[in-house]
Amino acid sequence: MSEITFTNVSRSFERDGNMFLAVDSVSLTVRDREFVAIVGPSGCGKTTCMRMAAGLEFPTAGQVTVSGKEVISPGPDRAVVFQQFALFPWKTVSENIDFGLRAKGLDEAERRRIVEHNIALMNLRGYETAFPHQLSGGMQQRVAIARAYALDPDVLLMDEPFGALDAQTRVVMQEELVKLARLNPRTVLFITHAVDEAVYLADRVVIMTSRPGKIKEILDVKAVRDAENWDQHSRIEDVMDLASFVHLRTRIWKSLREEHAGDDH
Repeated sequence: MSEITFTNVSRSFERDGNMFLAVDSVSLTVRDREFVAIVGPSGCGKTTCMRMAAGLEFPTAGQVTVSGKEVISPGPDRAVVFQQFALFPWKTVSENIDFGLRAKGLDEAERRRIVEHNIALMNLRGYETAFPHQLSGGMQQRVAIARAYALDPDVLLMDEPFGALDAQTRVVMQEELVKLARLNPRTVLFITHAVDEAVYLADRVVIMTSRPGKIKEILDVKAVRDAENWDQHSRIEDVMDLASFVHLRTRIWKSLREEHAGDDH
């Protein structure tokens, strides 16, 4: 069972000699093979939560566990996809995907099989020998996601992975990620500023308050998606036209607007 659990987690930072509280008493469980998106105002601690799950930062108070074990460092059970593609520019598509597999000590034949499988999974056939600078932003992010999936992680942590893409490419990547999540599910914690993206992708959407970030509300999107059979629609625009989608999106926007209004006072 690959669960991510935050138990009364707080995180403080020092700035200019003063301490400020970024995340305040967050308790949340991302269940095994569940896709959870976190949205909230800028500076509310969304990325900080993801980084604590990754073992890149640590709570000031409380505890983060993955699969029942306290997170004390990065580990092979968790793969991270960042907004910036973080590919090795001197390596080809195949070599970028293969990099982590070499670190795991797999033999060449097994590595080749895994690389080829994930290239096909992310529609990268024909680009095996291309270098990152020869690819569009969307293609580079496909490589980054393929590299993460190739490691066969229990948990996938995604920090605004489509934030640097143009609007059209972003929609295509969202559709690809939905297909991938259904075909090869993982426990996913997904950070985004885009409300539409959160509703379209996630099983649950967590709304955070302005800093210090607390959990304000959690919406069960999967229950609505299953009841309304969103998966019968293959195109994102068809899903976004549904009254149930519009209702959830509007509800989240209203909740976030309240937080922004509070920042003005």
